[in-house]
Amino acid sequence: MKVVFMGTPDFSVPVLEKLVKEHEVICVYTRAPKEAGRGQKETKTPVHLKAEELGIEVRTPKTLRNAEEQQKFKNLQADIAVVVAYGLILPKEILNACPNGCLNIHASLLPRWRGAAPIQRAIEMGDEKSGVTIMQMDEGLDTGDMLLKKEVEITDTTTGGELHDALSQMGADLIMEALKNYSSLKHEKQDETLTCYASKLEKEETHLDFSQSAEVLERKIRAFNPFPSTYFEYKGERFKVHEAEALMADSGYAAGTIIPNDSGLLIACGEGMLFITKIQRQGKKSMPIEELLRGFQFTPDEMVA
Repeated sequence: MKVVFMGTPDFSVPVLEKLVKEHEVICVYTRAPKEAGRGQKETKTPVHLKAEELGIEVRTPKTLRNAEEQQKFKNLQADIAVVVAYGLILPKEILNACPNGCLNIHASLLPRWRGAAPIQRAIEMGDEKSGVTIMQMDEGLDTGDMLLKKEVEITDTTTGGELHDALSQMGADLIMEALKNYSSLKHEKQDETLTCYASKLEKEETHLDFSQSAEVLERKIRAFNPFPSTYFEYKGERFKVHEAEALMADSGYAAGTIIPNDSGLLIACGEGMLFITKIQRQGKKSMPIEELLRGFQFTPDEMVA
């Protein structure tokens, strides 16, 4: 097939790498470079860099809603478009430009977790499984017909980073199967009563609220590991938390209190206690809690915020 590929972050890169081995990827669409770093140097997206490495034409329109960009897309005369974490809304004119439309690789078992952050929300909410859905795109937000699905277990140690990597590879494999068997795939409508929205991750969510239960906080820590990561503050300094264990016994302490113990950092929660096992002090590398405690002390009975 002649394919237009549309994607932006590193999650999308394995899909592009796999597509070029069996199909003719005639053009790549990705988000425009952004200025980043101290020198505000223009930084290309991971997909942009990979497409250049593969010698594929790259386009970075800021919108696809104008007639000129829509005509440029149509002029490619592609058979199909493959979309994964692109970041721009595709209007009807783009969705209908290819004979076989646009297929989306979505990182959840639709209809559950439509939206921007399905990987993190699945872990955060305690889902027992996640997966990838290949969807025929329509004008709604992740509302199109489902074509293929594959699932993976979420364990009590799965992190956002681990699930991200697993679903990225799974998506690459599943889209190849979808393209190979496209004409025979069955279209399944989504059950609107089973859907929920995976809202974009916001900065304020990364702050650990110890009035919540230890189980809720432990899931959030895993979901947001390694990005955007969670934190608390102690004596005006920020500490990122990368790993923790939830202990659901009643501590008898107010939420946010550092509980005296001999084995590490234990913090009272609204329900239960959070035992921090991997932490990152401001300006330092991430390390096991016992390593940090060799040169830094959290005072028992004091509060974190």
